[in-house]
Amino acid sequence: MTGARYRWSLAELNGALGDTGTLLPLVIGAITVGGLSPTPVLLGFAIAYLVTGFVYRLPLPVQPMKAIAALVMVSEVTPEAVAVAGLMIGAVLVILGATGAIDRLARLVPRSIIAGLRLGLGLGLAWVAATLMADAPVLAAAAVALLFFARRMGAPAALILLVAGAAIAALSDALGIGATAAWPPAFIVLPTLSLASDALTGLVLPQLALTLTNAVILTALVAGDLFGAQAAHVTPKRLCLTSGLLNCALAPLGALPMCHGAGGLAAHQAFGARSGAASLMIGGLLVLAALAVETSLGLLARFPDFVLGVLLIVAAIELAKDRRLTDSRPSCYPVIGVTALTCVALDPFAGLLAGTVSEVLRKWAVRRSFREE
Repeated sequence: MTGARYRWSLAELNGALGDTGTLLPLVIGAITVGGLSPTPVLLGFAIAYLVTGFVYRLPLPVQPMKAIAALVMVSEVTPEAVAVAGLMIGAVLVILGATGAIDRLARLVPRSIIAGLRLGLGLGLAWVAATLMADAPVLAAAAVALLFFARRMGAPAALILLVAGAAIAALSDALGIGATAAWPPAFIVLPTLSLASDALTGLVLPQLALTLTNAVILTALVAGDLFGAQAAHVTPKRLCLTSGLLNCALAPLGALPMCHGAGGLAAHQAFGARSGAASLMIGGLLVLAALAVETSLGLLARFPDFVLGVLLIVAAIELAKDRRLTDSRPSCYPVIGVTALTCVALDPFAGLLAGTVSEVLRKWAVRRSFREE
């Protein structure tokens, strides 16, 4: 059987919390700034994590779709448009998975571009982590020292940091969010032509490129690197189908559109997760958070950014590390560099395109040098 035997241990719980540096900031922002209803958002991630844990039996992450979450926070995007965007992206993913088109696309991506994408995404996460830690550099340095010491001693570092962050949040002056009761309950959205048109241009197209590169193709590759034969079933086709079906089912009910992610997988694994039990654990915790929504949102809104940044920097390092960086031919390094820099400057899809052009030029240059010899 593919996947791993469930491990119910403190190390697995620690690993389950490893991706909170990505999950919490986007969920908090989408709820408190974007105005999404908290209960369906939290329950949506809870259900998705539980399903993922049962389907894959590995610590695959469930993350907010980053472009959509960011647009919700910085522009006037209605919850109805978010729901329709999640439904549309889910439908596209289901089609790509059901037809097998995504697997054929993934097989065309060479090793040098994979290494560049991993490096670029790792650098991007590191920049976000540095931003989160910038406002409290002394406390961030102390948290890094605590993380290093805990990991050296074999202690559950992520759990310790999150407990410390929750304690800081609980002791803050303004615990609780007074507007919680005013947020709307879960709702069912039926797409209209107007909603679909606005969602397509404003949300779907910016997000789809990120999802196909990072949440599908790269996640499958990282799973194979980290778990070997246990991850044989973690294919781009299956990732498309699970994330697509989850979005089709949950987005119309008010959930924030979600996907898998290479960085989250690296984070879960780096902090000790080795099986699908980690996904079930974080899913259970999110169920509890949804049931006690006012208390949990009060804590989350006051949760210190520097703790999230420290957790995120670990994910960045683990994602950027790739044996392809050292095993590649010297002629591949320009391709890796171009891919990584474009990924950081623009987005992963642009990095994929730039890397592909660079790889074509590299092969042309290699063939020409052979002919001249």
